[in-house]
Amino acid sequence: MPLFDVYPLYNVTPVSGKDMHVYDENCVEYLDLYGGHAVISIGHSHPNYVEAVTNQVKTLGFYSNAIQNPLQVELADKIEALSGCKGYELFLCNSGAEANENALKLASFKTGKSRVIAFNNGFHGRTSAAVAATDNKNIVAPINAQQQVTFLALNDIEGVKRELEKGDVCAVIVEFIQGVGGLDQGTAEFFEQVDKLCKANNTYFIADEVQSGYGRSGKFFAFQYYNVTPEVISIAKGMGNGFPIGGILIHPDIEARHGMLGTTFGGNHLACAAGLAVLNTIEEENLIANVNEISDYFISVAKTIPQIKNIKGKGLMIGLEFDFEVGDLRKKLIYEHHIFTGGASNKKLIRILPPLTIKKEHVDQFFKALNEVLKTVEK
Repeated sequence: MPLFDVYPLYNVTPVSGKDMHVYDENCVEYLDLYGGHAVISIGHSHPNYVEAVTNQVKTLGFYSNAIQNPLQVELADKIEALSGCKGYELFLCNSGAEANENALKLASFKTGKSRVIAFNNGFHGRTSAAVAATDNKNIVAPINAQQQVTFLALNDIEGVKRELEKGDVCAVIVEFIQGVGGLDQGTAEFFEQVDKLCKANNTYFIADEVQSGYGRSGKFFAFQYYNVTPEVISIAKGMGNGFPIGGILIHPDIEARHGMLGTTFGGNHLACAAGLAVLNTIEEENLIANVNEISDYFISVAKTIPQIKNIKGKGLMIGLEFDFEVGDLRKKLIYEHHIFTGGASNKKLIRILPPLTIKKEHVDQFFKALNEVLKTVEK
């Protein structure tokens, strides 16, 4: 049976990985500066992670949410301790799209309203409401388009004010650093005014931290650079270092009721073991401090390369923008220099989303290769 052909694939077949590297079937080593869409947070096959998942699957891999699961409680407490989001409550699911779906559903349940405000170039997932709030018509099917979503430009505070005052908006959802859209950010004034307007208009402010969370931005969450208090925070990618897990943090003022949200696989024992291994490693290895140190170094080197016209993002969520489309450049990095990077809807931008364990030597390796490739591109 053939696979349904929806992914354009590079001709690389990884079979193993260790920390910053993956290895193909011919034992060729690749430097991973993309982490499989920012998923690999503590490095490939980290010993803590392997041990935790192995021990858990030997004991109990799964049971449903109809029973007590102390690992969920332990995970929730650990997230609270490391993130500083005191008093929030945790609902666990399986992916970023599912996290955003539940965030939007919760907002609609609690406000009694149905319209959503989202932003140009935002990406929130591929499920029903999440994909409707994603600014990409190519992936929004007619059944998704039935959702009521208004798209505005980042920093259009007057537009947000105007739409909220109509009284039918249940949620404003935003990436504090856009991922797929190309690493754009709103201003501090914009985010803080949106937060105030939401609270004045019985509207939930949803922080989509699926890609920017878990230390990637240089803080545990990217919204923590600003004076805002989201009602809901969605998390996923780096949360499980490759094991499918997602969730939402829910403000303590929001009351739960039985049956409001649900999931079969979300928060299973194996997922929680993976999630705890990630958080323990982030803490033990002081990885958020490493994010900031390496980010400063990476950006300082990037500024010396004249072909790079703009540097976007924060922490280890970095975009390098050129004045030409970078598809061929990225192919040369993969095939000639064995380095994985990411693309974006902005075709002139390379996304850098490495494991948080990256070191300066890896940065140097990347920029040496980039400079060599740029010489051939210019010719």
